[in-house]
Order: sequence, then C-alpha cells, then structure tokens
Amino acid sequence: MIGMASIIACQPDDFDNGNGLATVPSNLEITAIPVGQNTDNPYGDGSGTVNFTATASDVITYKYIYNGQEIMAPAGKATLVFSTSGVNSYDVTVEAYGAGGVSTSKTITVEVLSIYVAPDDLLEMLHGDGEKTWRIKAESNGHFGVGPANETTPVWWAASPNDKAGVGAYDDRITFKSDGTLTYVTNGDIYGQAAPLDADYGISWETNSDGEYANYPVDDFTDTWTLSAPDGQETLTFNGKGFHGFYVGGNHSYTILSRSENEMTLRTVGSDGNGWFCILTSEE
Repeated sequence: MIGMASIIACQPDDFDNGNGLATVPSNLEITAIPVGQNTDNPYGDGSGTVNFTATASDVITYKYIYNGQEIMAPAGKATLVFSTSGVNSYDVTVEAYGAGGVSTSKTITVEVLSIYVAPDDLLEMLHGDGEKTWRIKAESNGHFGVGPANETTPVWWAASPNDKAGVGAYDDRITFKSDGTLTYVTNGDIYGQAAPLDADYGISWETNSDGEYANYPVDDFTDTWTLSAPDGQETLTFNGKGFHGFYVGGNHSYTILSRSENEMTLRTVGSDGNGWFCILTSEE
C-alpha cells in the first residue's frame, strides 16, 4: 500500500535567511509511531496509520518522501497511512532544509499492521457498481468551512449557499472508480489557498485578500484513493493532489464525518493546521 502524502516542490529561494549564506541542517532524527502501538500491539491498531516526527538543528522546514510522493512539514510532523494487508515494512525519507535551500536527508524503515476492510455500504456510496461522480454541494449551507482541526463542524466560518460562485470550485467533478483510481475534472481552473498551491504547482497568480487563489489554472488530472479507519474513523485519502474542491495542502486525507447514499461531509487538516470542511454530493 502507498503512504498518503501531498506533492510539494520546494525551491531554494523559499529558504533565504536574509544574509545569502547557506546553512546545512545537522543532527537529523526521525521517530515513527504506529497509531495504537503498545506492548500487545507492536505494529499498531491495524489502521496502517503512522505518526512521524523529525527534528534537526539549523532547519527551516522538512519534506517527507514516500513512493515518489512528498509532503512538506514545517514543524517536522507528518502522518502517513499504509494499507497493504498484514505487517509490512516501508522506507520513508525525510529531507531537512536549511538557509539557502541546502538540505540533508535520512531514511527510516517502519513496520506497521493494516487489517482494515472497507464496509460494502461505504464502497457502494463512493463508487457504486463501478464509478460515481461527485461535486461540491454549493446549494447547501456549510459546503465549505473552517474550524479547529479536532472539531466536527466548521465553527469559525461556514459558506452560505453559492457563496464561492465564479472562483473555479463549483464546476469541479471527482469521479471515484472501483479500481482505486479517480479522475478530477477541473474545467481549467481550481480554487484554494495560495501557500499550498505555490508549493505544489508554483504558478504565479494573483492573491485575494484572504490569501487565496481564485480560478487558478490546473488541468484535469488522475489520482488514486484509499480508505482507512484510524482510531475507528472512516477516512478517505487522495494519494496525490486530489482534494475536496478547496485546495489546502496537508496530507490529503479526509475524515468522513457523516455520509448517506449520495452525500458525505469531510474534514481535512490543511498545511496551516486548521480543519477544512466540505460537503460533496453525487446528485446533479
């Protein structure tokens, strides 16, 4: 199984310390703890979820790399989900960046147990008999929202119906397929936060007063998806750059807060550490 991570490209100019001098980070250390690990469960609780922490001296930011995918972690923390059944070993590399864009790296091997089997009704909801197409439920209150990462509702802000018309979100379509792949139709542009879009795509664009990019130029793309249940909570993860209609970076894992046959409410933790919410519907 593939570890879940967002794809982010870092440029040396992002790590300027103001004096033009390059500083190589030192003393890079990495810890990896499977969720639910204890004496009786040395490989975790079977969710396949692992929490990583990296520390180093003279560091500005970190990057986790697994299976060709990358996740930026300014605080050194990242969560990856591995879903190959049974106990398996995975190599994860961390790059620590210092001033001037110079870096050092280290690889850690983690062993983790994955025993999760998604229930039939969840799979039926997500892709039906073969594939199913989803969109942002723009006509609903709270179709976008933000709050603390551990909240189950967007307590800080919730979008009113059609609040974000014209920014490149409402015409997006996500088609989940039973073979674990998906297609994301952007119709030429998307909507999201400037910082993670800069990091992942690097296209210069005009920022609005909220630090967002509207109508950001991104072509249709394909991705893969997996389901897991860390701590018993159903979670949908995009293995690449897939997202929920508003791009916020992070690890692209979405907690399924509620679901019905044709609707699901999701929350992800963005690269800013906040909880970002959305409502998707498969009804046109």
